[in-house]
Amino acid sequence: MTYHLAQLNIARFRLPADHPVNADFVSNLDRVNAIAETQPGFVWRLIGEGNNALDLKAFDDPNVAVNMSVWADLESLAAFAYRNEDHRAIMRRRHEWFEQMEFHLVLWWVAAGCRPILEEAKIRLNLLRRKGPTADAFTFKEPFPAPGESDISPVLDECA
Repeated sequence: MTYHLAQLNIARFRLPADHPVNADFVSNLDRVNAIAETQPGFVWRLIGEGNNALDLKAFDDPNVAVNMSVWADLESLAAFAYRNEDHRAIMRRRHEWFEQMEFHLVLWWVAAGCRPILEEAKIRLNLLRRKGPTADAFTFKEPFPAPGESDISPVLDECA
């Protein structure tokens, strides 16, 4: 079975998303998302009613924004997140818009063709908070190989 890498990252706006302070971030979402979709290894991203996920409220806090996507592998996601200049330019400014959060990113493996749902992603983020990095919920700093690439048993045998 082939696996892909799912990721959830969250951010808490300092002010409501529609506040003028956040205009540069919001106005760049479509552009940066379009760039992500053209990157090697990109598979899928969560989209709400618009072309982004800002309208999706996965948490009780209305200022928490979510971004969830699936990539072919860890290297593909890392290349976009850390080496794509357009993405990096926006992320360098993140402190203008977002509060610092200890747990804001979680990675996990999904069977190829599966699309994670927000409830599963929230469970994975909470698992990371409680137990630290495991094969079921990990980070770039402490990654785990895809099932079958080591002795680790599969995280998901089929779509949830």
